[in-house]
Amino acid sequence: MATPKSYLIDMDGVLISGPRMIPGANEFIERLKARGAPFLVLTNNPMYTPRDLSHRLLTIGLDIPAEHIFTSAMATARFLATQKPNGTAFVIGESGLTEPIHQANYVITDRDPDYVVLGETHSYNLQMITKAIQLLAAGAHFIATNPDPSGPSDIGLVPACGAMAALIEKASGVSPFFVGKPNPLMMRNALNYLGVHSETTVMVGDRMDTDIIAGVESGMETILVLSGVTCRENVSRYPYQPTHILSSVAEIEP
Repeated sequence: MATPKSYLIDMDGVLISGPRMIPGANEFIERLKARGAPFLVLTNNPMYTPRDLSHRLLTIGLDIPAEHIFTSAMATARFLATQKPNGTAFVIGESGLTEPIHQANYVITDRDPDYVVLGETHSYNLQMITKAIQLLAAGAHFIATNPDPSGPSDIGLVPACGAMAALIEKASGVSPFFVGKPNPLMMRNALNYLGVHSETTVMVGDRMDTDIIAGVESGMETILVLSGVTCRENVSRYPYQPTHILSSVAEIEP
């Protein structure tokens, strides 16, 4: 058999919908494993570590090992390590963000940090937001994990990193650099993590404005699935188009 292509797969709207697995997602993952196809599940959600996410997915029937999960928090930590090795950062986020930043040999501090790093948290703390604004005004650089203004949760739609970043930017006058999708930087980090090339990799996602544009700008084949937020009739509005449009990952044969 020919060498299988590699796959970068969005999570929300592609493999899961809220607290439920999208029908056929587990069979798709098992087909990838059976073919020996390299794959990573990508998520802009920076709150959880890969091990946390792996466990959460397993409870709804998706067996995806932690080494097959790549988050915007991991991409952010890698970006910081290349920009200023062994630096310092004031971090707003959960363990999914603080853990990879520590692993990148960064010190987390509120005293004259090199960066303010904004992720997502279960409850934003006004005192920490105020501190971030003060540190940015004093000269710290502003990095945010992802530009999503809102995202799905077990209780419905909730504010996400992009919305809080807009508040901090308005108050501080400092614009953030977003690392997560649709920034091709996240895609290149994922490709390097997986050890594959864009020309032999397929990006699978449900959003034209993050997943598909990220794949197009990174030189990948793209598959838009209609199991998430994008409707087929809206696709033609975009100046870039996916390589394929399918109802769900259940239709993908790696």
